[in-house]
Amino acid sequence: MVDSDRLLAAYETARCDLLAESTADGHWIGQLSSSALSTATAISALAIVERHAPTVAGRIVDEQRECALSELIMTSLRWLARNQNPDGGWGDTDKSESNIATTMLVRAAFALTCVPAKNQGMLERADAYIAAHGGAKGLKRRYGKDKTFAVPILTNCALAGLVDWSHVPSLPFELACFPQKAWKFLRLPVVSYAIPALVAIGQTKYFHRKPRNPLARLLRKLTVDKSLAVVETMQPESGGFLEAAPLTSFVVMSLASSGRADHPIVQKGVEFLLASVRADGSWPIDTNLATWNTTLSLNALAAGGEDLRETRSLDWLLECQHRRVHPYTGAEPGGWAWTDLSGGVPDVDDTSGALLALSAWLQGDESVGDRVVPAAAAGAHWLLDLQNSDGGWPTFCRGWGTMPFDRSGSDLTAHALRALCAWRPILAEQDAVPSQERIDRDIRIGRALDIGLRYLVASQHASGYWEPLWFGNQHREGERNPVYGTAKVLMAFRDLDCLDVVPVRRGLDWLVSAQLAGGGFGGPRDPHTRKGQASVEETALAVEALTSCGGAQAHEAAGLKGLTWLVDAVEANRHGESSPIGFYFAKLWYYERLYPLVSTVSALGHAARRHLPPSVPRTVVHSGKQ
Repeated sequence: MVDSDRLLAAYETARCDLLAESTADGHWIGQLSSSALSTATAISALAIVERHAPTVAGRIVDEQRECALSELIMTSLRWLARNQNPDGGWGDTDKSESNIATTMLVRAAFALTCVPAKNQGMLERADAYIAAHGGAKGLKRRYGKDKTFAVPILTNCALAGLVDWSHVPSLPFELACFPQKAWKFLRLPVVSYAIPALVAIGQTKYFHRKPRNPLARLLRKLTVDKSLAVVETMQPESGGFLEAAPLTSFVVMSLASSGRADHPIVQKGVEFLLASVRADGSWPIDTNLATWNTTLSLNALAAGGEDLRETRSLDWLLECQHRRVHPYTGAEPGGWAWTDLSGGVPDVDDTSGALLALSAWLQGDESVGDRVVPAAAAGAHWLLDLQNSDGGWPTFCRGWGTMPFDRSGSDLTAHALRALCAWRPILAEQDAVPSQERIDRDIRIGRALDIGLRYLVASQHASGYWEPLWFGNQHREGERNPVYGTAKVLMAFRDLDCLDVVPVRRGLDWLVSAQLAGGGFGGPRDPHTRKGQASVEETALAVEALTSCGGAQAHEAAGLKGLTWLVDAVEANRHGESSPIGFYFAKLWYYERLYPLVSTVSALGHAARRHLPPSVPRTVVHSGKQ
């Protein structure tokens, strides 16, 4: 048993640290890690745009702007040079191991800028790393049949003269001219969120190396303008597709390289890149995860029994709900995206997190029901419509297939089940809705919960764990993160009051077997010493699952051992140390400054409510202050 005074003190420390991170209006922005991959693609895009700058009588029209652009590119190149790994490659973050994709993109950035590296031997070491990992063939092995990221990287390298255009697969950009609802039936070679890249990169390959088939040449010639118009309707107000520097950069460099540097899509994309660069010349993978971080923070505070009566935070979260058909994915109204910015796209994980936060809010303040319940009803309907035929939930679009991030995921499914379970009894009593409609909706939710649970049972690994879709561990085989996936699924079984089933016991047993010698979780674990690299994020998630879902003595013991590790981490001020466990699109690693803090607050809050006397006072959260 962890000493109650230490547990409470650790919780209060982590809780106050989390509250201190909130903004004046009660939401959390956080900070994503800078990314070598994002920085390299942005440099390439800006360099190609600079190369095609408009001139008059041999002089650049806007010389002042071009000088500023050149200075920025030099600053960014120096940032990349400082972050090369000892093996000659680059990882996605400064804490990431090298990978072939990022290293090829960094190499292309230096080639496109024609700037020699000041660090002696830097480019030679990079070339050696690329050669040792198979070059273009190694890149294709990394991504398999999914061309979403492999083709843009090869295109970037072809534009830099590092790869022949014959190695760049053609993308059928003409398919974007079909109605949006038909896209998922066309067996596109990219995932649902990559249509802008499909069009821009497909057109670039067409302009630089036209197909031999005369019919294909004619078809693509006739659909250039129409497919590009589709992309133009999808570009958000900010100019950044998905608020992501890599995707926006690929679109910008592709169109600019084919003589369209002055196209509005390119100009808006450049403005986005210039607005999102950091002072040190680096770019993150996305502008921010503000909505995701806010719902994670609110749900973590609710886990400790905090009262979330801060109306400005509620207003902000409700304002983030999408109320129109989304031009990017065609998503119906009702969902939430990961950010409040214009480039966000509604998805299952963020909608589920928002619904759970609204549920916690309503429990503490019934007076907000008139605003919260209709929003939650729309969100629940949105989730129900996205459930796949296999019973699981995908990220953005129902029925897009088995490509990464379009297929069902155990972490997404678990989150959606928790959200629907939280709102089912409330929506069953929604007075403003006719009784038969409420009955039909309740039946539909019940059916969704049943088949969702069956999906989770079927997706459990033979060893007892579950793998998530959006999180990984770079030290494990296949870069999987079974600790994260298993903990998230067990929490769904907990919320659905289904703990007394075999899959749960097997999942808990697996967590016990995966615990490291010091009590933390991460891995992989050495089979002889039981040692490994623990992370705050994974340890906190495993502790919450073991302490709130486990019943056997072994589960309790492992949970308390992990809890001790977590309390020790807070006392040593290590509870804010982020690890690169996050996957962005196409296995792009990131870490987020708030993740360890949020997960620590949630785990310690659950433990405090369970182990501390009920007389321990709880406070009210107001704009990040007690």
